[in-house]
Amino acid sequence: MDRLYYRPIARTDRARPAGAVTLAGGWCWFDSVEVLSRGAAPRLIPAADLPEDVRDRLSAPRPAMAGLGFDRPTIMGILNLTPDSFSDGGRFNAPQAALDRAHALIAAGADILDIGGESTRPGSTEVPVTEEIERTAPVIAALRLAGFTAPISIDTRKAAVAEAALRTGADLVNDVAAMEFDPAMAEVVARAGAPVCLMHAQGLPETMQDDPRYGDVLLDVYDYLEERIAVAEAAGIPRARILTDPGVGFGKTVGHNLALIRGLSLFHGLGCAVLLGVSRKRFIGTVGEAPEATSRAPGTLAVTLAGLGQGIQMHRVHDVTEIAQGIRLWNAIARGYEE
Repeated sequence: MDRLYYRPIARTDRARPAGAVTLAGGWCWFDSVEVLSRGAAPRLIPAADLPEDVRDRLSAPRPAMAGLGFDRPTIMGILNLTPDSFSDGGRFNAPQAALDRAHALIAAGADILDIGGESTRPGSTEVPVTEEIERTAPVIAALRLAGFTAPISIDTRKAAVAEAALRTGADLVNDVAAMEFDPAMAEVVARAGAPVCLMHAQGLPETMQDDPRYGDVLLDVYDYLEERIAVAEAAGIPRARILTDPGVGFGKTVGHNLALIRGLSLFHGLGCAVLLGVSRKRFIGTVGEAPEATSRAPGTLAVTLAGLGQGIQMHRVHDVTEIAQGIRLWNAIARGYEE
C-alpha cells in the first residue's frame, strides 16, 4: 500500500467552525486535510478523520528555540560576509560594515540574524574552512562583545565553522546540506545543545541547477527531511531543537519551487517549526519579471505572505524593513489590530 501524506488546508478566517484544529500551535487552523500518495489522486478528508498521531503532530505547539517562540511569524535577517553572494556580495565584508548592518537588521524588525561566510548560490564554489571561520567568527565575537543580545544563526555546511561560531556566541546552526556535507556536524550540534535547521538541497551548489529532477517534488522533499530528522535524533539532537527548510531554489526548477510553496503546510507533519528562504531568488525574478536581485522585494513579500497563510513560522530575508512591514499588515488583517 502506498504511503499516505497529510497536508492540512490552512485557514486564518475568524469564522472558525467547531472542531477546527489549531495548526502547530500558531495562527492558522484547519478542519480539512488533503491526503496525498504516490499512487492515487489527492482527496480531502475532515480533520476529525485524521489518525490520532498525525493530528497530534500537526497541532502541537512548536517549542521555542534560540530564545524565539513560534506562536507568531519570525524574521531571520541575512548578513552575508562573502564577496560573491548573488545579491549583496561584498557589501558587508568589512568588520564595521558588518556590525552596522547587524544592528540595522534588528532595528528594522529582524528577530534573529543569519551570518554566513560561504555563498551557496547556484554555481558557487566551496570556501576553505579556515577562510570561512575568519569571515564569520570574529564578527560574531565582536557583536557579543559590543552587547548585541539578539539571537545569531551561523549559516554553514561545515562542522568546524559551526563550532567556532557557537563558541563565539552563535545560538543556532543553519545547515543547507542538512548535515550531509559534513557528517561531523551532528556531533558538534548535539554536543553544544544547539538547535539546527535542516534544509533540503539536490546536489552541490556548483551543479545543483544543471538538471534537477524529482518523482514528486513535494513528497520527495518531505521524505528527505524526515530521514534527516531521524539522523539528527539518532545523534542526540531532539526534534524540539530542529527547524526544517524545504530548500526553495536549491536544485529546483521554477515549477518545483512553486509546487513546494503551494504545498508548504505539508511540512508541519514533520513536527518541527518550518523556515522559508525565498528572498530575492531567481524564480521570483523569472515569474515576477525582475531581472535584478535587489528589485525582488515585492515578489519576496508575496511568497512570504503565501507562507504565512500556511502557518510557516520563520522567514529568512534580505529586505527586512519591507518584509516586516508586510507581515505587520498581514497580521493586522488576519489576526486583528488594536488601535
